[in-house]
Amino acid sequence: MVEKRGILDQFEIASAATSTEEIWGGRGNPVYPPAQAVLREHGIGKTAYTNFSNKRARQVTRADYEHYDYLLCADSANIRNTTWITGADHQDKIKLLLDFTDRPGRSIADPWYTDRFDETYRDVVEGCTAFLDYLEREGLIWN
Repeated sequence: MVEKRGILDQFEIASAATSTEEIWGGRGNPVYPPAQAVLREHGIGKTAYTNFSNKRARQVTRADYEHYDYLLCADSANIRNTTWITGADHQDKIKLLLDFTDRPGRSIADPWYTDRFDETYRDVVEGCTAFLDYLEREGLIWN
């Protein structure tokens, strides 16, 4: 989305888990194949920036809290686990992604339970779009 909006240079975006379930012997698993399929259906993975072929799971760290302006979570368990790892959220950085939509407090559909990766994709797109709109309204990004 930031690449399409021409604002890629204003962002550093990373993904991190709040558990070690997808990390074995210090090496993270690649993106889950059904998730890869949905991403490819939507043209994600075709540019240098969106290429996920070498992406591996990693766990969020205490240092991430200081490094990033926002830590956006899928659900309340992610918020709880992130806070447990990073410490108290004194800078109000840890948020639910859907808090920026008209569905604040709601969780992103979890494909591990629903097997609906398309539904999860829609929630993430909705949340990311609303988040970028919020940053733009607040004057935190510019075109």
